[in-house]
Amino acid sequence: MFFVDIGMDRNTTNDLLVDDTLQKPNTGRSTILGGNALWKSPVPYVLDKSLDLNTKGVILRAFDQFRVKSCIDFKPRDTEEYYLSFKNLAGCWSYVGRVDPNGQNVSISADCGYIGEVEHMILHALGFHHEELRYDRDDYVQIDFDNVLAGKENDFSKVGKNLSSTHDVPYDYLSVMHSGKNALTNGNGSTIITKDPKFQDVIGQRMEMSSHDAEELNLLYKCNSTIASMFFCDFSNGMMCQMSEISSCAQSDKKWEVVTQVSRGPSSDHTSLPAGNKDNGQETGYFIHASTASGQKGDSAWLETQIMTTKRECKVQCLQFYYFHSGNELDELNIWIREFQDEHDTKGTLRLMGQITGQPTYHWQIHHVSLNAAKNFQVVFEVRKGAGNSDGGFSVDDINLSETECPHVTLQIDDFEKLLSSSDFGTRIYSPRHYSKEGYAYRIGAILYQSFVGLYVQLLSGDYNAQLEWPCLRRQMTLQLLDQTPNMQKKMSKQISFVTEQTHMTSGINWWDNPLKTYRTDFFENGELVYGGFLVGYPFLASLEELQTREFLKGGSAIFMFNFEDLTPLVNGSSLSCPQVRPMNNTNRSTNLGGGPCFLTGIPGFSPGLAASPVLSLLLAMISMQT
Repeated sequence: MFFVDIGMDRNTTNDLLVDDTLQKPNTGRSTILGGNALWKSPVPYVLDKSLDLNTKGVILRAFDQFRVKSCIDFKPRDTEEYYLSFKNLAGCWSYVGRVDPNGQNVSISADCGYIGEVEHMILHALGFHHEELRYDRDDYVQIDFDNVLAGKENDFSKVGKNLSSTHDVPYDYLSVMHSGKNALTNGNGSTIITKDPKFQDVIGQRMEMSSHDAEELNLLYKCNSTIASMFFCDFSNGMMCQMSEISSCAQSDKKWEVVTQVSRGPSSDHTSLPAGNKDNGQETGYFIHASTASGQKGDSAWLETQIMTTKRECKVQCLQFYYFHSGNELDELNIWIREFQDEHDTKGTLRLMGQITGQPTYHWQIHHVSLNAAKNFQVVFEVRKGAGNSDGGFSVDDINLSETECPHVTLQIDDFEKLLSSSDFGTRIYSPRHYSKEGYAYRIGAILYQSFVGLYVQLLSGDYNAQLEWPCLRRQMTLQLLDQTPNMQKKMSKQISFVTEQTHMTSGINWWDNPLKTYRTDFFENGELVYGGFLVGYPFLASLEELQTREFLKGGSAIFMFNFEDLTPLVNGSSLSCPQVRPMNNTNRSTNLGGGPCFLTGIPGFSPGLAASPVLSLLLAMISMQT
């Protein structure tokens, strides 16, 4: 196998320079107090041609993080006087707050085209300065001015209460706005010393904005909602988060229950599973369960959310949840949406969007389902008993619903730490073959190096190779290690992106050419001989030490995610078209809100292979030791 290192991972706690802000006359040196310096959401923007294509894509991904975590939205500029103009003006810097009409520059060079650093610059533009400039910083950090570069001492000046506000948000060592320990050092040692030593190597992280960053942003803009987050439930209070059961047929007593454990598994909820070096299981955790241990084939339990309203122009939603399957392989967990045409439609139309069936699991498994509700809708969970005997059922926990696109591939590896340390150096765990929206076939691979893990993507031969354009250029590949914090608004995942380019060459062969031409390996999948090209990615995505932070390892499982996006529209533009969700083949009209589901006796025309973003566990992955 031929490996290509696309570039070493940039340290997420690197020592970024402090002086990445430009000051207008009479502006404060900390979080602004508001007024005319605040933007009106949605914030207009332009992506200048000086930006490289990958940076443009990362900026759009950063916008989605703001939408999920805050009330701030963004839109391509029309004729607005005030707008953000993202450019490559040598270096990475921003003004603080809204200060410049006719295009306020935010400079993002290729060296800082990482999502956390882009979020850092956008937060500057929205009104934030660095965390260590807070007027209460002396309780949390010490600035060693003996180690500061000559002439840069003022960059560490505190800001008084008359010029800034903390909004009563606690000092945040994890803030994406905090500088690293060696910021502006003269080489004699660290410039920022944390009063709590365990955060000394944490400050300066550039994975994502923290939950406190998002909290303070909403307080600054006087809002308490988010643009894209629609629903979250971890059942932590033993309640169903205002979800309700749908009355089932008289002959069926199936129902969803809130429980703390199930005899055949799971023994605990997902929320409180131990993560990294932490044990989160101090309090009793709850999840929901529907048993298939009794009853007849076709008996089902139904649970629906409240009616939700779509707000974004793109009518695409992502449902993420964790499930545990302890029943029979013929039992089903079906995901429906009930969509209402207007306020007079009280029954709605049920559409099947995803299905889980097959062998039982031994760990909580993540699952994504892509939805495309265009009007008011409910998400409906159905557990249906199959033909075989069962001692368990289906359990669900940590549900998140957002108006964003789902990841294109999810690879879950259970017992990861044990596998990492015990496997041969270079052991590979591959996903099955997937297809991009345009038809390019590919797979991702996690490669285990005992003390660290790498993540790669490989183009494969597929059904559409003869019709596709080669090489496969201008595609952004985003590789992600998921922070499994239950509420996605609080997660801080690690992700890295790159774009396929004409310059990616080895011995005159482009890495992204047809795999039949770049052939480096072959394997059989479902009886078909598949050819693979170059394996391209990051050999050092995360060390074991890093995996043991946050909730990258939860219940022993690590989760890797991947997106394959065509950025061609960004060559001369500032936005991408809305993603499309392929419809399922089954639609049922509920004739009675209470009794309607009783008539759903089958799911004709549905293939589990069409389910969006299937979970790929270690049992489904292929471990290859090819050379």
